[in-house]
Amino acid sequence: MADKKYESLKIENIVASGVIADSIDLVELSEKVKNCELNKKRFPGAVYRIADPKMASLIFSSGKIVLTGGRSIKAVMDGLAVITTSLHQAGIETLKEPKVAITNMVCSYDLGKYINLNKVVVTLNVENIEYEPEQFPGLVYRIKDPKIVVLIFSSGQLILTGGKNLEDIKKGLETLEKKLESIF
Repeated sequence: MADKKYESLKIENIVASGVIADSIDLVELSEKVKNCELNKKRFPGAVYRIADPKMASLIFSSGKIVLTGGRSIKAVMDGLAVITTSLHQAGIETLKEPKVAITNMVCSYDLGKYINLNKVVVTLNVENIEYEPEQFPGLVYRIKDPKIVVLIFSSGQLILTGGKNLEDIKKGLETLEKKLESIF
């Protein structure tokens, strides 16, 4: 990220989901692929963990997949390639072009200043805010466009989630910063 303004913006997790096959025999998958677990009593899909890039995936008999743990788009794509290669090596047929897309990004950001959360609650639109300090130390702020949820902590640390790309996250951050500038 060459953007100086967002130097402290860091991707913590990317979730992607989609379809990698028409159908998958999960018993065969779990028997033939190392680090792939299947426990149908606990969960209807197989859990496949890979070390490089460090990620986990949920694979379902329908051919659907959910990938989590990637810290960059490249890591998610590399992880998907590792998974499809492993399936091929196990004799499991996959789509030539898996249809997988990012569904959620979780990022952290440091505003670099203390935030008086009580003042934020009193000043901003209450509809978009949840703040119960007895239950959770952060304020939950929901942005409608782009649809981003921000956890704001008094330390100035933020967790942003809901974006499908970094542009969504940055737009949400800009929206929040404008609201905060009107208060402080």
